[in-house]
Amino acid sequence: MPIELKMPALSPTMEEGTLAKWLVKEGDEVKSGDLLAEIETDKATMEFEAVDEGVVSQILVAEGTDGVKVGTVIAVITGEGEDASAKAAPAAAPAPTTPEPVRAEPVEAPSSSSPAAEKKDGPSTSSGQTEKGDRIKASPLAKRLAAEQGIDLKTLTGTGPGGRIVKADLESAPKGAAAPAAASVPAAPAPASAVAPAGPIPDFGIPHEDEKLSGMRKTIARRLTESMQQSPHIFLTVDIRLDALLKLRGELNASLESRGVKLSVNDMLIKALAVALERVPSCNVSFGGDVMRKYSRADISVAVSIPGGLITPIITDAGGKSMSKISTEMAELAARAKEGKLKPDEYQGGTASISNMGMMGIKQFTAVINPPQAMIMAIGAGEKRPYVVDDALAIATVMSATGSFDHRAIDGADGALLMKTFKDLVESPLGLVA
Repeated sequence: MPIELKMPALSPTMEEGTLAKWLVKEGDEVKSGDLLAEIETDKATMEFEAVDEGVVSQILVAEGTDGVKVGTVIAVITGEGEDASAKAAPAAAPAPTTPEPVRAEPVEAPSSSSPAAEKKDGPSTSSGQTEKGDRIKASPLAKRLAAEQGIDLKTLTGTGPGGRIVKADLESAPKGAAAPAAASVPAAPAPASAVAPAGPIPDFGIPHEDEKLSGMRKTIARRLTESMQQSPHIFLTVDIRLDALLKLRGELNASLESRGVKLSVNDMLIKALAVALERVPSCNVSFGGDVMRKYSRADISVAVSIPGGLITPIITDAGGKSMSKISTEMAELAARAKEGKLKPDEYQGGTASISNMGMMGIKQFTAVINPPQAMIMAIGAGEKRPYVVDDALAIATVMSATGSFDHRAIDGADGALLMKTFKDLVESPLGLVA
C-alpha cells in the first residue's frame, strides 16, 4: 500500500515548518536512512530521513512552501510492485459525507505544469471554480496571497487539479480590486491578553523593499513581545574589574595551547554565571503561574547571532564543567548554529541566559528575558576606565554587566545578591578553576 510521508514534528513545540528543499524527485528509489528533504523550523534547518523503502511516486508540497502544518502529507512512496500512480488513502480519514472524494490537500497544489495532474483532473472548465456551492477551490497559499493583493478569486480560472486556483494563477490577475466582503458577521473580540499584531506599514513614498519575515523572525517578535508584556522586568547593573580575569585567561591559554583550546572571555563568563546561580539558587528558577520551578543545575543559554535572527545554544551543567570544556562545546555549538544544524534539545531549555555585545563595543545594554527563564545577563565591553583601586584612583579594565530579572519569580534583593556573586567571581577568578 502506498506510504504517506507527513510533515514531521522536529521539536516538541513545532506546529508548522517550511519545506526548504527536496533532496529527491518523483521516480527516485529510496531506502531507510536516505535523506528526503530539508525542513526549516523557526530555529534551525533539519534533514528529514526516509524510514521505509520504495519509490517516490508523488511530491505534494513544493520546496520553498512555508506554513506547512505538522501532519500534512507532503509526499507518497510506493513499494515494490505497487502502482506508482496510485494515491495513498488519507490516514484515519473520516467517512465522506458528500460524493466528493476526500483527499489530502498540500499547502500549494501542483500547477498545470504537472502532466499527471492534468491527465487525472482535466483542465478548468469555468472561471472561478467552486465546490460545495460558494466555496472557492483554491490552495491556502493562493487564498492568502489573493487577500494580501486585493484579488477576487471568483474572477480567476484555476489551472490546478480539478480547476483549483494556485499561486501561478494570481500572477496575471489584476491587482487592487478587493474581493467582495462575506456576509456581515461581527468579528469576535480578541481576548484581552492577546498580543495585537502589527498593522501594515504606511507608504510615505520612500523607496523601499518589503522582505517577507522568516519563521525565526516571527518567533523572535512574538516571544520577545510576550516577554516584555507578561514578565515585569527589573534591571540591575554592576561594574566589574576584569584585570585578574584577563591575567588568568592568558595563563590558562598558555597551558592549553598544546590541546588546541583557546578560552575566550565569554567562556569564562558563562562559567561565572553558572557558578553564581548555583550559589544563589533563588535566581535559578522559572515562574509557572501557580508554581515556582527551582532548578538543581545551571544550564546556560548563550545568545548567538546568525543570519536572519538569534539563537541560544545551551551549555548544559555549565557550573560542573571546566572552562576548557565549555570553550570546546561553545565553539562547536556556535558553528552549527550558524549553519542552522542545531538539534532542538541543543537550543530549547536552559535555566538562564547570557548575551555579550562587548565585542561590538557596546558599553552597556539591557536584554529581554527569554521565557520561561527568569533572568538574562547582558555583558558590555571591557574598557580602560578611571577606577578606584585600594582607595587610590587608577586605570583598570572594567566592564558593565546588567541582569534582567522576572520580578514575579526573583526579588530585587536576590537579584542583587546574584549580581554581587557574579562580580566577585569575575574579579577573583580562581574560584572558577577550584
